[in-house]
Amino acid sequence: MSSICVLGNFVADNSFYANKLPMKGQTLFGTGHQVGPGGKGSNQAIAASRLGSKVYFLGKIGDDANGKMALNLYKKNKIETKTVVVSKKYPTGVAGIMINTSDGTNAIIVYPGASMEITKEEVDSFSKYITDSKIFLTQLEIKTDVTLYSLKIAKNANCTTILNPAPAIKISDEFFKHIDFFTPNETEAEFYFGKKIVSYDDAKLAGNFFLKKGVKNSIITLGEKGIYFSNKNENFSLPALNIKGKVVDTTGAGDAFSGALASALDKKLNLKDSLQFAIKVSGKSTMKKGAADAMPFLKDLT
Repeated sequence: MSSICVLGNFVADNSFYANKLPMKGQTLFGTGHQVGPGGKGSNQAIAASRLGSKVYFLGKIGDDANGKMALNLYKKNKIETKTVVVSKKYPTGVAGIMINTSDGTNAIIVYPGASMEITKEEVDSFSKYITDSKIFLTQLEIKTDVTLYSLKIAKNANCTTILNPAPAIKISDEFFKHIDFFTPNETEAEFYFGKKIVSYDDAKLAGNFFLKKGVKNSIITLGEKGIYFSNKNENFSLPALNIKGKVVDTTGAGDAFSGALASALDKKLNLKDSLQFAIKVSGKSTMKKGAADAMPFLKDLT
């Protein structure tokens, strides 16, 4: 059966809501607090699974309460956990998230814990789950040498590879040669391109830059401006989902997009339909609080 393998991290999200984000040295009273599952890789795996794809999650958690939260979450969301490593040495990662309730924007600090400690040897022991998958999806929240190693395994097995370059950190040029779909947001794209991205024209230039590096398809997500797509045959923009006034929390919107793109490609949707589907799923995810908990199901998209 065709499937998706997601390599990435799980962290427990500690979210604080307030009417604005604090400035340096400032203490604010919040309007709410929530503890829930997060981590870009884990969120993306949940997004794809809730949309009907068979998903394996390859990651590392601690042998602790937050780790149990992860395993319960995967069980509930029908995600295969054969590939989840439980560490006795490192704790499960945690994230502190501050969310501005007036516009849904956020600021985040992540302590990756066990997820950063997954090794090439552990990836090797589960490599059959990568090579048997149709889609391999990953991010930059674990060690980059392990991520590159895994991308190479996937490409050698003719998997379609998706790299969501988040957080934006320095990677070698070798990475780009193994990426079929590159999905940065405008901030991440700016980091690699080296210039501000304000307009579709800027996004087009950045897309061409990524194609020259070796990426097959560049998809720059631009928040309320939608997305800009480039490959060697075509380039175009697509608008965001119109949900004015309904945005509650943008945490995880990029994860919803990447997970939905993987699911659409897994289901053999054509390129434009896959992008439209990912835009819709991403938009819907901003209408609920939290990250993993906000990932929509297929039934929510009607």
